[in-house]
Amino acid sequence: MPTRVPALLVLACLPLAPGFAQELEPDPLAPAPAQESPPPAVEQAEPPAEAPSPPPKDEEPSPWRLSEAAGLPDWLHIGGTHRTRYEYLWNQFRRGSPGNGRGLSLRTTILLELRFQPLRIGAELLDSRAYFLDDDTPVNTGIVNPLELLQAYVALDLDQELGDAGKLTLRAGRLTFDIGSRRLVARNRFRNTINAFTGIHGEYERGGHSLQAFFVLPIQRRPFDRDSLEDNDVHFDREHLDNHFWGLVYTSAPLSPAELLVEAYLFGLNEDDRSERATRDRELYTTGFRLRRKKAKGELDFQLEAVLQFGRSSLSSAAGARRLDHFAYFAHATLGYTFAAPMQPRLALQGDYASGDTNPNDGDNGRFDTLFGARRFEFGPTGFFGAFARSNIQSLGLRLELKPLPKVSAHIAYRPFWLARKKDAWTTSRVQDPAGRSGRFIGHQIEARVRWDLIPDNVRLEGGFALLARGEFAREAPNANAGEPLVVYSQLILKF
Repeated sequence: MPTRVPALLVLACLPLAPGFAQELEPDPLAPAPAQESPPPAVEQAEPPAEAPSPPPKDEEPSPWRLSEAAGLPDWLHIGGTHRTRYEYLWNQFRRGSPGNGRGLSLRTTILLELRFQPLRIGAELLDSRAYFLDDDTPVNTGIVNPLELLQAYVALDLDQELGDAGKLTLRAGRLTFDIGSRRLVARNRFRNTINAFTGIHGEYERGGHSLQAFFVLPIQRRPFDRDSLEDNDVHFDREHLDNHFWGLVYTSAPLSPAELLVEAYLFGLNEDDRSERATRDRELYTTGFRLRRKKAKGELDFQLEAVLQFGRSSLSSAAGARRLDHFAYFAHATLGYTFAAPMQPRLALQGDYASGDTNPNDGDNGRFDTLFGARRFEFGPTGFFGAFARSNIQSLGLRLELKPLPKVSAHIAYRPFWLARKKDAWTTSRVQDPAGRSGRFIGHQIEARVRWDLIPDNVRLEGGFALLARGEFAREAPNANAGEPLVVYSQLILKF
């Protein structure tokens, strides 16, 4: 029987006007940077009596903020975000879930920070929930994490204290942060839950150059079982001393004449199984570099990132899974051009390659691990969808970004996807042909997104879709589902 699109979904999508965000745009849900505070109003001199009054300027009002509206003192900041999103997924692509899925997901953050320059003390609460889920709706700790202490930290911002020696920021406690391109370490923006860590993070800046270092324990989100997740049960997250993650990151100042930015990094991840949660026993070292030129009207922009990964890991977290030697790699390239024309069109060619495992029985693991990275900005909506990740894939694609109105942005993207190694899995679906007889081509993905900032930096409407037209592998692999996966979503974002 054909599946009917729920009336709620259709009504939710009607108010949205088209729009697209630039790649790696600022997070609409992240709290305002702690060191930022509104500049004091500058008193304007009264014009002479004989001078005509200047014409009123058509300027956007400043965003509404709770701290300002409540008249809080400068040393106390309270703010937050809320997002409501409805998603409908037809024709699941995940192995063992052939049906459709739908649901309403809510995400709320509240940040409280005490600011006594150079000292800051902060805490942020996260509440991520899901409702009205079907039996075939994918639900996991990427969707649900109710009433959790996302951040609790002490920070030092040493700027004026160091003078010409630069700027040093230190944070210790439970933290969230982005690193570089966000492909390997990110504070999640589209996903309903957010990566967090417990430890220390520092950044030193001078003359446009920066050096970051961190040593943290990854937070394991809880609960794990489907019944508790569907009921939005509160189980506080945990970190463990035998699971740790560290890194060093250098970013250059813009290098003339092309204003080229250079980034280099090294990360280490070590983890072991716990009685309540199995892991893939990863002992991984990830090193890479990134070159990029920023977007500008009438200019070419580009980005190139290359990563090597080595150590030891297992292909799954199953009990007794064999531990293997690990050697994997990843590369990304983007070449774009922004036209000096109405709607500011930008056309970009993108390519990604993430290695897969050549032979599941040879004692080696060649599947790239994306660590704690985000993927929505390149591979389409995650949430209930998330058809692709940086593991065992190769892809080329075209992306068009537009800004048809001052408050509206949009993009549309097309990407075909292949397996990097035909005997390894399409990792997000868990579909695999160990014999390699089903080919490599997964399919063609078309995705689009529209954003409308009704009240800039306060209220945003967004809608989008992604369609996967199955290729040979996604149709013929032994455990593949039938039908063309399609997800449509609509969301409202509030920031205060």
